[in-house]
Amino acid sequence: MANHLFVLEQYYCSADAGTAAPLITTLGCRLVATIRLPTDDVVIALVEGPNAEVVAEAAAISAWRVDRLIPARWIHPPQASPTISDVPRQVKEA
Repeated sequence: MANHLFVLEQYYCSADAGTAAPLITTLGCRLVATIRLPTDDVVIALVEGPNAEVVAEAAAISAWRVDRLIPARWIHPPQASPTISDVPRQVKEA
């Protein structure tokens, strides 16, 4: 079964809130990345999972409060390791 990408948002108001990433280790879900946007008082977690219900349950098991959960799509998915075509070529000047 193919996994889908979801965005989990957590809003916070204090300076020390939102510093911990969710520990999503539930079978079938994978935490891809966590980003903090301090000017917007939000932490965004990118999670892959089979459906929104399973992802929400995984976050709950991790004791990570979810204020908003929405489906997302990759525009340019991350790669595990760069390939030769991903490395910029340097042009030598004559």
